[in-house]
Amino acid sequence: MKKIELLSPAGNLEKLKIAFAYGADAVYGGVSHFSLRIRSGKEFTMETFKEGIDYAHSLGKKVYVTINGFPFNSQIELLKKHIANIATLEPDALIVATPGVVALCHELAPGIPIHLSTQANVMNYLDAKVYYDMGVRRIIAAREISLKDVQMIKKELPDLEIEIFVHGSMCFAYSGRCLVSAVQMGRVPNRGSCANDCRFEYTLYAGNDDHGTLFRLEEEEGVGTYIFNAKDMNLASHVDEIVKSGAVDSIKIEGRTKSPYYAAVTAYAYSMALRDSKNDMFEAQKYQDELNTTKNRGFTDAYLIHKPFDKNDTQNYDYALSAGSYEVTGFVLENEEYFLCKYKVYPNDKIDIEIFAPLDSTIEECDNEYGSIVKKEDGKYYIRFKKIITESEKELESVHSGNVNPIRLPGKLPYMTMLRIKTEVKEAI
Repeated sequence: MKKIELLSPAGNLEKLKIAFAYGADAVYGGVSHFSLRIRSGKEFTMETFKEGIDYAHSLGKKVYVTINGFPFNSQIELLKKHIANIATLEPDALIVATPGVVALCHELAPGIPIHLSTQANVMNYLDAKVYYDMGVRRIIAAREISLKDVQMIKKELPDLEIEIFVHGSMCFAYSGRCLVSAVQMGRVPNRGSCANDCRFEYTLYAGNDDHGTLFRLEEEEGVGTYIFNAKDMNLASHVDEIVKSGAVDSIKIEGRTKSPYYAAVTAYAYSMALRDSKNDMFEAQKYQDELNTTKNRGFTDAYLIHKPFDKNDTQNYDYALSAGSYEVTGFVLENEEYFLCKYKVYPNDKIDIEIFAPLDSTIEECDNEYGSIVKKEDGKYYIRFKKIITESEKELESVHSGNVNPIRLPGKLPYMTMLRIKTEVKEAI
């Protein structure tokens, strides 16, 4: 059985490194507004993006560059310069969305594989073949595609790699083709500046032009308020089916603008799912328990397995802001002896602080003047602090986010380990 690649988002250099530490085989990201994520595109410079590519290659892993915006005529010369500059960084592939940009990449960056963005909305083998004949070596299928259709494309084009989304935000419309934001806010979604108008709370009215009547529709609480707000995609429970289909080459996690914790947990959970599927040890609830610790809008398994008209649970009518059940309270530094506080930590606190470490980490138990690290019956490791001691040996009564002083750990923990606490009970949806 072939190995399926796990592809994670890299919104900046830190998240790139975290994704690899927690199990990703490859990441995707970009520089500038041509990458279709304006916010995350600004977090990388050409220098830090090159550093990320070199770091990935040192691990034997890959970086794919997003150049999947839709250029206007006035931007084509700038786009040409951007492609040429990106090519000098030696990425592992270019992700593009239009036939014209595919041709431009072949001309300006020969030898770098081209992946077709989900923005191209490939749903069938006829369209896939057109792009394959143009030199595209991988298509990122539309989020609306079914696994059966993926298998059909692979049957017709066995040498074409197929990548599918398995986790992250879902578009209310059709894979980024929605124009509500452009109409209401002047921010064009497929130019990378969507205002997420579908997440807003809307009040509904009914009118009659014949006699000028207009009245507000009274809504039952929790029904219809966030009428466009889609739940987040979560296909972790279907990874085994995806693997056994034999049609998928890469599974992709959405979320370049999401938190470092999200990058870690999603990579960790899906890496476990892929590994367990390969070893016939697949256990869906284990991955869901982990993913439910991330902030989300509720989960849906979307359309890969079920047809759209078979589903009635894809919308979240109650809230638009992501909610989660855990808070990251610390991030372990490169020296592995100190951490930075991200929330709050108190000495002799009764709250369990769980250690969430990179994949395949080794953790040693300890108990000393600074605190303890113990493994509990649930198989997880927890940390307690008896003292809050800074790197300069100053003792604090507590430490909170915003404090930039490294705080001593009771024992060494792997770099990029996160310390987390449970803040509320949130059931999977």
